[in-house]
Amino acid sequence: MSETPPDLTRPGVSRRGFLQGSSAVAGSLGMAVGAAEAQQAEPSADARTIALTVNGTRRHVTVEPRTTLVEALRDTLGLTGTKIGCNQGQCGACTVLMGGTRVNSCLTLAVMAEGTEIVTVEGLADPTGDLHPMQAAFAENDAFQCGYCTPGQILSAIACIEEGHANDAVEIREYMSGNLCRCGAYPNIVAAIEQVRDSEQG
Repeated sequence: MSETPPDLTRPGVSRRGFLQGSSAVAGSLGMAVGAAEAQQAEPSADARTIALTVNGTRRHVTVEPRTTLVEALRDTLGLTGTKIGCNQGQCGACTVLMGGTRVNSCLTLAVMAEGTEIVTVEGLADPTGDLHPMQAAFAENDAFQCGYCTPGQILSAIACIEEGHANDAVEIREYMSGNLCRCGAYPNIVAAIEQVRDSEQG
């Protein structure tokens, strides 16, 4: 039977009594949080196992019907390069390529991605570790500051060129408008995209 912690509000509580009481409270809170996390981690009866092909590797994950793709990538597969920003599809930080098309993974259910090819920023470098040309161009043009939006910006930039929407700076800005940069590195992002576009055309 656990010992009742001392009343910390009454006058004359010793330092030892205070520390013992604080430890007892902290321990109780820790057990409550641990129990809540364990309960949350248990899949519901509605959970299902799906196969996702991410960066060329087929992975099996168990997800709830409401699990978003960004949650499956980050929390289940440990691919934390994909960021969660607004979680409302407005900032583009969570952009990934799904079947070659850029999508906001915070608005895409994981079950919707089954059977498609998903590319995250972790899958852009080649097996030897050399950066994708767009990654290299972002670095060369200082197209990032804090870097939080950069994975989504890079994947969207790759798609922008592949979609044929990088003919000039005005068009690039229009088709990159779904990716926000709080640091305001937009001119450098456009320059990076133009650099890759020109190298591919040359």
